[in-house]
Amino acid sequence: MVIVFGALVLGVLVTGNWYLWRRLFRDTTRGPGWPRRAGAALIAGGWVLAITGLVAERTGAPFWLQRTLAWPGFLWLALAMYLLLAVLAGEAVRPLLRLYLERRAARGRAEETSSEPVKAPQEPARTLSEVPAAPDASQAPEPPRAAPVPEAPSPLAVPSRRLFVSRVVAGAAATAAVGTVGYGTYGVLRGPKVKRVTVPLAKLPRGAHGYRIAVVSDIHLSPILGRGFAQKVVDTINGTQPDLIAIVGDLVDGSVKDLGPAAAPLAQLRARHGGFFVTGNHEYFSGAEQWVDEVRRLGLRPLENERTELPWFDLAGVNDIAGESEGQGPDFTKALGDRDTARACVLLAHQPVQIHDAVDHGVDLQLSGHTHGGQLWPGKYFAEAANPTVSGLERYDDTQLYVSNGAGAWGPPTRVGAPSDVTVIELASRQA
Repeated sequence: MVIVFGALVLGVLVTGNWYLWRRLFRDTTRGPGWPRRAGAALIAGGWVLAITGLVAERTGAPFWLQRTLAWPGFLWLALAMYLLLAVLAGEAVRPLLRLYLERRAARGRAEETSSEPVKAPQEPARTLSEVPAAPDASQAPEPPRAAPVPEAPSPLAVPSRRLFVSRVVAGAAATAAVGTVGYGTYGVLRGPKVKRVTVPLAKLPRGAHGYRIAVVSDIHLSPILGRGFAQKVVDTINGTQPDLIAIVGDLVDGSVKDLGPAAAPLAQLRARHGGFFVTGNHEYFSGAEQWVDEVRRLGLRPLENERTELPWFDLAGVNDIAGESEGQGPDFTKALGDRDTARACVLLAHQPVQIHDAVDHGVDLQLSGHTHGGQLWPGKYFAEAANPTVSGLERYDDTQLYVSNGAGAWGPPTRVGAPSDVTVIELASRQA
């Protein structure tokens, strides 16, 4: 099955890239030549950079090599996707544009045929005596040759019209794709925006009304998103003046050795009741134990299947599902089994699918990330197939689930239709 699936994926990739090359380069040029060869090299080179960039990140290649490959390779992934979507959308425009050109040419031909030639003026009739005698044929001058009449311009030939249409559609598709990826990348690099959500909890005492939790997920520090990006996230969180900070997984994509300096600004996080951290699936790709120790060194408290009692509610955290492969998976019983169920409980769990265990253990509010809100439209629709909630606040029985879009991005440093955020959850007491 793995071989069949791999062959299917490879076939789809090859077909899609051949289609891109055809529409963007073959159909827009008159014949074989360097533009077509350059187009093939561009598409193939982009995929080589993307694949080697992923391999370099996963195998722990020298960090300078990871950074060199990551920027062009991962941006190509986003650009290729939106080029394909734009070219597919152009298929609907292509026949309409051809029809417009054909009708314009037909109107031009109709105007030519409807115009009548100008008649020469007729001489008055003469009598027989007035008609001059015919000159001797041998002495008659040679009649003047008629000047050549210039031919009317012919309408645009079908091959030229097809070439024109292909160039217009390809140019529009390339412009739309580059613009979309450029704006989406700028949205990530400028840092997350603050989103504010009020969540009422039935068990929350009146004294905790208005308690603010700054929720941040999926920062994804990497060869692309480094120390400067981490500083923007920290400044955004501190600017909200929260009572508590919750980092709900996928902090990094790389080792402590490579990304420790990038994570250093996290030591500047400030909140009245401190900052807490739970692992995401990407921590287990990057050395989870080392990152838990590093996070603790930076002043954050990891919650590894454990709970702490705050003045007005319990705060618990469970490991990510990916930790099961290392014997460090989530343990809801250990984190929540012996708690006082009369107190409100807020749970930090990276993946939204963990909501079902949270419901079984009487959690009032689960805070998650993982989905990125889809990150790149139309990724939201694929994320919906794998997650109960992709973004925002929803209720499951007596448990509420909030899913953050996340602050960073995985792979391409680009977001389209799912802006990055730091969410300030304001708890509301129904007794207030």
